[in-house]
Amino acid sequence: MKCDCTKSNISVVLLFLAIAAIAGGLAAWKHAAAREANAASAQQPEPMEAVTVATARPFEHREETTSIGTVMALRSITLSNELAGTVREVMLTPGQIVEAGAVLVRLDVAVEQAELKAQAAQAKLAQTTLDRIQRARVAISALEVDRAAAERDVALARSAAINARIEKKTIRAPFRARVGLADVHPGQYLDSGTQLTTLQGVDEAVHVDFTVAQPVAQSLAVGQVVQVFSSGAAGPTPARIEALDARIDPTTRNAMVRARIDDASQVPAPGASVRVQVPVGAPRKAIAVPVSALRKGPEGDHVFVIGPDKEGKSRAHLRKVESGALLGDEVAIYAGISAGETVAAGGSFKLRENALVAVSKNAAQEQRKVPDDASIRTSANRL
Repeated sequence: MKCDCTKSNISVVLLFLAIAAIAGGLAAWKHAAAREANAASAQQPEPMEAVTVATARPFEHREETTSIGTVMALRSITLSNELAGTVREVMLTPGQIVEAGAVLVRLDVAVEQAELKAQAAQAKLAQTTLDRIQRARVAISALEVDRAAAERDVALARSAAINARIEKKTIRAPFRARVGLADVHPGQYLDSGTQLTTLQGVDEAVHVDFTVAQPVAQSLAVGQVVQVFSSGAAGPTPARIEALDARIDPTTRNAMVRARIDDASQVPAPGASVRVQVPVGAPRKAIAVPVSALRKGPEGDHVFVIGPDKEGKSRAHLRKVESGALLGDEVAIYAGISAGETVAAGGSFKLRENALVAVSKNAAQEQRKVPDDASIRTSANRL
């Protein structure tokens, strides 16, 4: 019995020794393989990302907001008749330009002319009576002389009133203007205040009326320049602010602004709609980089600045920035980078902190430069 137990213990020990030997061999083999892999990876070059770069450039940036404006003639009226009457003559041709004082509509004045003749005769009689009293050699009281003079003056005043009525029945253009649509015909009876047509002043300049939000209105001043865009125009037309409304609309919280365009040929006819770009605030310094250089992340906006390391190799470094408005193919940066720094443009989405980069030879040619002395305006939609 003692011999069997000894043999069994020896077998167990031998089994454990065999297992330990196998485990040690496996560990030694794995360690050797790891050393070979590390040695092989150490001999391989560091991964390199190909990117294009751009140089951050300084420029002056001013935010803008956009408003819809209406072209207005300097002088514009709705032509109406002050007195009722029957139309005798009509000289209203839609679209025609008429000079100041030109007759547009004549109403019948036959009754007034007859009354004028009667008053003229009455005035003549009153004048003759006064002359006879003054030449008479008999004593005449001052009261009779005054009465005769008063009768003459009343007759003359009535004649003047009739002449005024006749003149008011002759409707003239108050200024040089273009005639609008009209529906007036000879023989038509017109009540007083009937709308005849519209007259749009023909001048070298026009007005543009538009509304802006209350914060924008507070930053505007008379004499400030805005840009007006109209369909078909080659570019913007400058307009100078002439007046700001004295009140803010309590419903919309907007204020009305009126600007003047000195060259009326640059904008459509009065009543047309135009787009107005209004500057907001003062110009501020900014840095322009390509839109592709700006990356969005959980921690905010950032760009990758390219710079050499101690060995002279180009590496990417993440830089948080404060971005602004889009300027076509570029974006304004207010803080985070300086003018003259090189940023990754094309291929920036592949980069990470301290990544080794290879810069394309034609990278600098892909940047669209912003003039250093240009004041670039963009829409301030948040206003």
